Amino acid sequence: MKIVTQVKLIPEADQAAALSATLHAVNDAANWVSGVAFDHGVPREYELRKHTYAELKSRGLGAQAAQHTIKKVRDPYTTLRANLRAGNLGKPGSKRRRKAESKPIAFRPDAAQPYDDRCLSWQYGAQTVSIWTTAGRLRGVRFACSPDALKTLREHRKGESDLIERDGVFYLVAVCEVPEAEQYEPDGFIGVDLGIANIATTSTGCKAAGRGLNRHRKRQLDLRRKLQAKGTKSAKRRLKNRRRKEQRHAANVNHTISKLIVTEAERTSSGIALEDLGGIRQRVRLRKPRRVALHSWAFHQLGTFLEYKARRAGVPLVYVDPAYTSQECAECHHIEKKNRVDQALFICRSCGVVAHADRNASRNIAARGEAAWTAGRESRVPAAT
Repeated sequence: MKIVTQVKLIPEADQAAALSATLHAVNDAANWVSGVAFDHGVPREYELRKHTYAELKSRGLGAQAAQHTIKKVRDPYTTLRANLRAGNLGKPGSKRRRKAESKPIAFRPDAAQPYDDRCLSWQYGAQTVSIWTTAGRLRGVRFACSPDALKTLREHRKGESDLIERDGVFYLVAVCEVPEAEQYEPDGFIGVDLGIANIATTSTGCKAAGRGLNRHRKRQLDLRRKLQAKGTKSAKRRLKNRRRKEQRHAANVNHTISKLIVTEAERTSSGIALEDLGGIRQRVRLRKPRRVALHSWAFHQLGTFLEYKARRAGVPLVYVDPAYTSQECAECHHIEKKNRVDQALFICRSCGVVAHADRNASRNIAARGEAAWTAGRESRVPAAT
């Protein structure tokens, strides 16, 4: 399976200038290629190459860099076309769809640039890289990472690496092909109910409360509002320094929670059952004060972390339909909206069982996960006559 490993580059002053100039040059070229693609009706990659390759070479890009720039432009147009076809940008004629279709895709000056092994080579022992730039090949550019990341790079790096610049700091994000552990046959399933008040509640009784994360987000939101209202030079500098602080904190929390759940599943030889919450932000309608909480909810990130950690550990993972899991009684399976008294309390109107609402939902998810796994293992061989 593919995972990414990020390392921090520590270039000298002249090397940093060359890397920055390279990113600006390739992204300026990418914007030109995007305009050509838009004018020609977004042709296939081979046809787009015929229109742009010679000009890119004349701009000082190497052969591989030119090829990667063309592919970098073509890929988002492919994604845009798929989103339009799926209706993700609204119906034909809608304002959002017209805006997406009316202009070429643009690239930031510091947008990521892909490198392959012809443009980038790694020296793991010395912890340096040799990398192509518009000013020539830079050799001996130092990088820093954890010992685990260095081991992963040394043993499993394969494919492209992306050069990115973030707040004046350069990073390389490398693709690694890590072998998956052999998946075992689960003895049962741990259901995981995802939420905002409680980030994750499992059917085994583990509950990751969201109070701390929600308070952290509230503090960050209030601080951003104060600094934006102040508007001074120092306030703007402070805002810039605090960018992505909330995002990094939420990612760390999700990493911790997903690791605990996967470790518990592996220890008990269980599988993991997750709700398929795709499209929930489009389906749910909330009052304005609650919209910030919904759109800050990183359930997809937590699900992604659970999925790749489970695959590395060989833990079976299935997605189930989340419909009515919060209204269904895990004991008698009676479904009624009034069963869910409030956010935390569940009282079945049929059998009278009282339970924590998220714990009850996680048990329903576990049962659905086991049913889905069993259905996937059923024999399709016709019965003998």
